[in-house]
Amino acid sequence: MTESIPTFSIITVTYNAEATIKATLLSVQQQTYRHIEHLIIDGASKDNTLNIINRYKNKNTRVISEPDKGLYDAMNKGIRLATGAYICFLNAGDTFHENNTLEKIVNEVGLTINEKSPDILYGQTAIVDAERHFLRMRHHTAPDVLTWKSFRQGMLVCHQAFFVKCILAEPYDLKYKYSSDYDWCIRMMKKADVISNTHLIMIDYLDEGMSTRHHRSSLIERLKIMAKHYGWGNAFLMHLWFIIRLPFRKYCV
Repeated sequence: MTESIPTFSIITVTYNAEATIKATLLSVQQQTYRHIEHLIIDGASKDNTLNIINRYKNKNTRVISEPDKGLYDAMNKGIRLATGAYICFLNAGDTFHENNTLEKIVNEVGLTINEKSPDILYGQTAIVDAERHFLRMRHHTAPDVLTWKSFRQGMLVCHQAFFVKCILAEPYDLKYKYSSDYDWCIRMMKKADVISNTHLIMIDYLDEGMSTRHHRSSLIERLKIMAKHYGWGNAFLMHLWFIIRLPFRKYCV
C-alpha cells in the first residue's frame, strides 16, 4: 500500500465578481497547508474581476477566462483541469473558515492518499456578511453520519463543505440550471465507499447566491432531482414542507 500527501484542487467560478473575489483569493493563499492548486474558471468577465485576480494570484493559481454555458459548465471545466486528490468548490465571496482549515482537515481525518482514504470529506458551514462578520450557522446542520439517503431531507451539507476525491468526480448535469450541485452530491455519495465527517466548520459562506436569488426555480429543480433519486412521494412531501417554511429560511447550496 502506497501513501502520499493529499493535495486539494480548489475551484472558483467567477463572472463579474469584482466585489467578492479578493476575499476568496486571500483565503486560499493564506492557508497554512501548502499542497493546493487554485483553479479560477472565469466566464469572460467584463468588470474588474480579472485585474483583481491578476493582482492577487500566485504560483498555485491557474486562471481560465473564456465564455461558458453557465455556472455548472464552468464547474465541469474545473473538474477536467483538476490535478489534486480532492476537489472543492469555493465560490467568489466564500472563504475557508480559518487560515489553517485545510491543515485541520488533514489532521482531523489523519488524511493520506491510499486505497482506503475517504472518498468524500464534509463538515459544517458558517454564514457571513460582505464584511466577513459571522451571522449564523447554516440552518441545516451536517449530520454525524452522511449517506446519499440523507439528502432526501434536502441538501444537509453545503456544497462548498463537500470535498470529493478527484478520481470519483463526474460532470454536473447541465440540464439543471440552479440546483445541479444537489444532484451531483447525491450521485457522488452513491459512488462513495467512505464518507468522512471532519467535525469542523470548513467554510464561511457569503449570505447570497444564485439559488437564493432564484429560489422558486431552484425549488422546482430540486423537486425533480429529489423525485429522480428518492421517488415522487418523498419529493412532494418534502417540498410541501420547504414551501411552508420558505418565508423563514434562506438556503445555502
